[in-house]
Amino acid sequence: METLVDALLRGERRALARLLTIVENEREGMNQALTALFPHTGRAWVIGVTGAPGTGKSTLVNALTKAYREVGKTVGIIAVDPTSPYSGGAILGDRIRMRDLSGDSGVFIRSMATRGSLGGLSRATRDAIRVMDAAGFDIILVETVGAGQSEVDIVRTAQTTLVVEAPGLGDDVQAIKAGILEIADVLVVNKADRPGVENTVRGLRAMLELGHPASRSQLVQHHGQLVPVDSRDNSPADPLWLPPIVRTVSTEESGIEELVTAIENHRAYLGNEGVLEVLERQHIEIELVDRLRTALMSRLLNVVPQDAITTLIHQVQTREYTPQEAVSVILKLHDEGLSGQSTISG
Repeated sequence: METLVDALLRGERRALARLLTIVENEREGMNQALTALFPHTGRAWVIGVTGAPGTGKSTLVNALTKAYREVGKTVGIIAVDPTSPYSGGAILGDRIRMRDLSGDSGVFIRSMATRGSLGGLSRATRDAIRVMDAAGFDIILVETVGAGQSEVDIVRTAQTTLVVEAPGLGDDVQAIKAGILEIADVLVVNKADRPGVENTVRGLRAMLELGHPASRSQLVQHHGQLVPVDSRDNSPADPLWLPPIVRTVSTEESGIEELVTAIENHRAYLGNEGVLEVLERQHIEIELVDRLRTALMSRLLNVVPQDAITTLIHQVQTREYTPQEAVSVILKLHDEGLSGQSTISG
């Protein structure tokens, strides 16, 4: 493992691929590798790309990558595909739309399956981002599965989140109510050469006017930015980031330059206003809670016998216990198991 880490830090692609596989499959030595790589992270800018299926996320990622490569930036891509709840398999087909990037030594593409994880990302996505970060990539693009309105995990991982919409995939009300739009740092209307693009843009603007925090306070222009007025002294408060709406036609690479500019503006905003440190702290807090929840659940299941849980499931099914009572029994069994008692009743 130490040899693999050293090879990764030297820029060897094979070591990167092997470490990503170790992380994704949680193989032996994973924690050792991540511990060794962690001091070398924190330099890449992570851009999340999310949106409903059919909006053209993969093609947009392809066009964005080419734009960043033209200015000499290296790009790592993590494309997360859904896992079938029936077969357990995943197609991992996003790379089909990224054939233009093949053979570019400054680009590395990794497809990952969700493996049952909800929220649009795989459980191993955060660790895979850190591996790519340590490998020295300037930009890391994370494309989510396109799960719909509940797909918000990306905002807990990326520094800039792009929400991709397309004309003809829903009415104006749908655009306004979709919770996924609330996580956007930049709103992208892709396939902007299609009919109905004006309605889509109008619906997104309406969503911003209704749902953005800025709409709940009085706004004034201050040095070119919309800022809320502090009612106590009538002076501008801290500027708010208002997500821009960028039109693109990714198949023709139209609007990509404007999108890159919007991303860079958001990056500058996070740095200039000191928001980035707060954002990173929030990401760490959320990650610690997620990892703690997973570790505690694993520890509980290791202590409580499976047959006891099976019995409780049957007792809930026969209405002997409520689900809340069953959880209390499981916790009691866990505590008894830790104290060395074995008073499990049927």
